[in-house]
Amino acid sequence: MDREDAKEFKERCSQCAAVSWGLTDEGKYYCTTCHNVTERSKEVTDTGAIPNARIKAISRGQKNKKKLVLQRGLPEDRRDLRHVVAAVLEDNLPHSDWASEPELLSDSTWAPESGAESLSDSQTAKHFPSTRATQPESVFICSGSLDGVEYSDRKEKGIVKMTVPRTLALCGLALLWQREAIALSDLLRFVEEDHIPYINAYQHFPEEMKLYGRDKGIFTIESWPDYEEIYKNMIEIAIFLDLPRFPDITEDCYLHPNVLCMKYLMEVNLPDEMHGLTCQVVKMTGIGEVDFLTFDPIAKMKRAVKYDVQAVAVIVVVLKLLFLLDDNLEWSLSDHAEEYNGKNDEDKPWFNFRKWYQVMKKSFDKKKQDWEEARAKYMWKSEKPLYYSHIDRSVAYKRREMVENLQRQFSTLADSSPTTEKKPPSSFQFSWTAEDTCFHGHRLQGVLLKKGQALATKNSLYWLSTQKFCKSYCKHVTTYEESNFSLSYQFIISAFSFLLRIKTSLLHEEVSLVEKKLFKKKYSEAKQSSSRSKREKK
Repeated sequence: MDREDAKEFKERCSQCAAVSWGLTDEGKYYCTTCHNVTERSKEVTDTGAIPNARIKAISRGQKNKKKLVLQRGLPEDRRDLRHVVAAVLEDNLPHSDWASEPELLSDSTWAPESGAESLSDSQTAKHFPSTRATQPESVFICSGSLDGVEYSDRKEKGIVKMTVPRTLALCGLALLWQREAIALSDLLRFVEEDHIPYINAYQHFPEEMKLYGRDKGIFTIESWPDYEEIYKNMIEIAIFLDLPRFPDITEDCYLHPNVLCMKYLMEVNLPDEMHGLTCQVVKMTGIGEVDFLTFDPIAKMKRAVKYDVQAVAVIVVVLKLLFLLDDNLEWSLSDHAEEYNGKNDEDKPWFNFRKWYQVMKKSFDKKKQDWEEARAKYMWKSEKPLYYSHIDRSVAYKRREMVENLQRQFSTLADSSPTTEKKPPSSFQFSWTAEDTCFHGHRLQGVLLKKGQALATKNSLYWLSTQKFCKSYCKHVTTYEESNFSLSYQFIISAFSFLLRIKTSLLHEEVSLVEKKLFKKKYSEAKQSSSRSKREKK
């Protein structure tokens, strides 16, 4: 087969749009990139110029009987066809796209064409052994990557298929193993802010990785990553890979609750003095112990700690200890703080819960509004559209071009202001620097009492977020209905949940778990009283 004789044929290939042609032994033009054989042929006057009279073809498909002719004929010694195919794959796969791999690597029937040199009966129909699972003959020619077809066909139990969310979970495991200063909520927020490719991540693939066909169902993401889903996937992957115990989470690690509590106290603009109280709660509940914090997939209790959610839950418990959050005590304490601050301008001001609430509600409402608008304006369609076959390629790109033109026109009509540049990733979402809005240096003297050398809260009351936990067979620990709780508690739970981009019920559940560890005696008494009342009814 001589490429020189095919130079006069200048049309583009209908499969891969390349202009690189060769001549088969039948005199037909074939694409040297994807091995597509056209119906166009060149008249051959000298049959002696054909180097090998034996012709081998690959018969593919039930509906479309397309033939992909090898670029090499068999040598005179009639060596095994596998060596020929191996040589063809070695020469052509680095220069071809993924569409050609299933055609060359799948089971194919080899037979001589009419007029070719006859072979023995044992060699009349040879089957090339596949290097992967046998594919059904209904697979289309442009069926996507080799892995994409095999990925879709495998449905055995116990198989954990990698998905884009599981890939993100694997990244979370890697960060946990390295004990990096990035919590799971930070990782998901970086995805949301487009610092980490997730939606349409395939746009960042190299040019030689052309995805279409079955790959479209694998890489097309139509929702944002969910905290609970990624968290469950992390545990599932760690168990499936049989990973050993992770490195210990010690007090100097970023994921330790004492460190995370300090970080989130700064984030939500609360006084620095509260950090001492959060450390006491961590110590009393035992959630700061190394064995409790360290993830061990091979242990009997296979659970990973939600480090960021747990730290925020500790802060909520401390706020309830100080201010009760019953829509009454926090406002009366705010009146005392406001009165003291009015009479003592030179001293450090007492923490005023009402003023903090007003500042935080305004900031959170503005942040949430911007977040909702950004989500509403987010472009789910990629710049490089996926398509099922090369036939759909031109249609997909035309549609994408039309959409981009309409977007530019509507954006010009809607808002003529230039788009703001994307901010670099940061661990903090808020910045509190102004004196009238920063509460870090405020004191808790108005809500604490000195008892000798120790400090105690003026508030001696406390209400439990959950009086009775769900039974063991229930999928969740407790339920959260806003109407059953005070407005102050609703605001705290809602604001902190938005900070972590989690559901309010998840944070409420974690608060209940911390309270259960902190007030073991109260929970045991409540359980005994409930069981006693049941016996009396009987």
